[in-house]
Amino acid sequence: MTVRVMIVDDQALVRAGFRMVLDSQPDLQVVGEAIDGADALRVLNRVDADVVVMDLRMPTMDGVEATRRICARSAGGGPRVLVLTTFDTEADAFAALRAGASGFLLKNVPPEELMAAIRVVAQGDSVVAPSITRRLLDRFAGQLGPAPAADPRLAQLTEREREVLLLVAQGLSNAEIAARAHVAEATVKTHVGRILAKLQLRDRVQAVVLAYESGLITPGG
Repeated sequence: MTVRVMIVDDQALVRAGFRMVLDSQPDLQVVGEAIDGADALRVLNRVDADVVVMDLRMPTMDGVEATRRICARSAGGGPRVLVLTTFDTEADAFAALRAGASGFLLKNVPPEELMAAIRVVAQGDSVVAPSITRRLLDRFAGQLGPAPAADPRLAQLTEREREVLLLVAQGLSNAEIAARAHVAEATVKTHVGRILAKLQLRDRVQAVVLAYESGLITPGG
């Protein structure tokens, strides 16, 4: 399957470099480019993309707002967003995850890592380890608001699913959860899939965010 990619960056040289790298792969195809978030929304009205590689710092509309709008209108399907960041935009990366991004990378990652991340995101997974996401949430917990309210969607979960969600939010992998709960790893994978479906979440990263925002888990807890 060919993964259709859209590149959003205000620097033409960066876009050209990404296009050259991605188009060199038989399973990756750049189907569109945009110079900022607003332009990205317009382009997505004309082209179909599986993954949007999104810069964060851009004029007119930044990557966080563009990510929020793309994920909001593609809740039932549509492109996933992989944001790019630098060492000094950690707060923006956190905001992008809350907006619905499936993960983020540093802009200076090797081409192989970028291509691998795009493939992972296209398959419905996230490229940010839950443990890293949790460190971000702990660091920026004040932005979640003073009194998180229980999300009514959590009532749909069985006791076992709620237990698994809590462990996911603590940054554990499927293998670690399986060992903790004394079940097969395949069983954990099934539980995680059902949790994401019931809560209408895109991936594990969003599950961690929801667990914090709903008060299921507290910073440092």
